[in-house]
Amino acid sequence: MAAILIGCEYSGTVRDEFAALGHDAWSNDILPSERAGKHLQCDVKEAVASRKWDLILLHPECTKITLCGNKHYGRGKERHQERLDAIDWTVDLWQLALRHAPRVALENPRNLLTRHLGFKPSVIHPWQFGHPEQKETWLWLHGLPPLVPTNNVYEEMMQLPKNQRERVFYMSPGPRRGLERARTYPGIAKAIATQWSKVL
Repeated sequence: MAAILIGCEYSGTVRDEFAALGHDAWSNDILPSERAGKHLQCDVKEAVASRKWDLILLHPECTKITLCGNKHYGRGKERHQERLDAIDWTVDLWQLALRHAPRVALENPRNLLTRHLGFKPSVIHPWQFGHPEQKETWLWLHGLPPLVPTNNVYEEMMQLPKNQRERVFYMSPGPRRGLERARTYPGIAKAIATQWSKVL
């Protein structure tokens, strides 16, 4: 049984997939967990440093470092220092995780981390795991293999209207928009737990 931390996950989606396979899996967020399960409600750095883990998967806040945020946080913009601070914080989180686990993954949309982490991420999409949607997701991996697609539904997805296959992008503004956009797709969560359990 491996000790696994899913940092910055309030939904418990990935945690529960690992738990179903018999692992000592914990989610973590400053929010309480959406559903019952092992959950550390605290700052993610506190959770990472609380013990040694066999695997840490991080989903840190991405708003200020994504490429689509350039209009607000890009060089020369009024809020650019916020981007620099967010990059420093995220790199520090990655380095902290490396000190507490032999296997670490960091998940985010397209952003500026590659030059700061020093290596390229692997790239996945929901449509590779049974969800007919487009959402390019980057995974920086240490001690873990890239995810292998499990159910390619690209052709079916491309028959859908753009606002359906890019559902996350077209979500209406509201207090839960950020939370819903950050939710891990069940097919990806299952692939993560199933495939990475093989190297634990």
